[in-house]
Amino acid sequence: MRDFTLKIYKELLITLQQTGYEFLTFEQYCNKRRRFRLPKKFIILRHDVDLRAENSLKTAKIEHSLGIRASYYFRVIRQSNKPHIIKQIADLGHEIGYHYEELSLFKGNENQAIAHFEKNLAYFRKFYPVRTICMHGSPISKIDNKNLWKSMSYRNFDIIGEPYLDIDFNKIFYLTDTGRSWNGERYTVWDKVKTSLNQHFRTTKEIIIAAKNFTLSEQIMITMHPQRWTDNIVLWLWEVVFQSLKNQIKRMLIKSSR
Repeated sequence: MRDFTLKIYKELLITLQQTGYEFLTFEQYCNKRRRFRLPKKFIILRHDVDLRAENSLKTAKIEHSLGIRASYYFRVIRQSNKPHIIKQIADLGHEIGYHYEELSLFKGNENQAIAHFEKNLAYFRKFYPVRTICMHGSPISKIDNKNLWKSMSYRNFDIIGEPYLDIDFNKIFYLTDTGRSWNGERYTVWDKVKTSLNQHFRTTKEIIIAAKNFTLSEQIMITMHPQRWTDNIVLWLWEVVFQSLKNQIKRMLIKSSR
């Protein structure tokens, strides 16, 4: 079976539901954590909409059909920021957040970055009352976008959470499809997490099997990039080739930075 298809994504969601996981948006997680009302088994379902926003609407519809709400983080670039799609995803009941990358865009200029961030946050709040944000990794940049918050708090903008700064990944298992694999840590530049949780999966099927065997961690954040998931064989093959080239570039960048 081909991996990274919408068919196997739906199978993953159904399996997680059947094995007792409650799905949360990141906003819901932040609110429940403050009130000490987190369920025993939960999935924080997060989507980074880097490219091909149309794919996000497909995953959003699958989730909606299963009664699942997820968090969708949109960039301001044209390939991600498509108002008619953002509106439809919000109308399905999903959380909309801002996938910010200001510090790398403005080459470390904090004043310009903050002004740009505030403007774009106001823009996305036209679609949804945005309460959470998530940085974009910007792999070709030497600047970590999270550093925007070293001299200022995002809570000044009525933001209650940023996954990389507000989750203890020693307690919540981090699963991401970065690099078009579930064990792609070697391809991550800035969106790495420090964790002592050591479950490793290569394929989506392996995650499904672990859930069915009740060996999967009980508290998880799944970060998924909808651009990678398609049933269209042409787009699927293109993504395989494109991501393979991108991974090689990332590995060279990581090697050169050491």
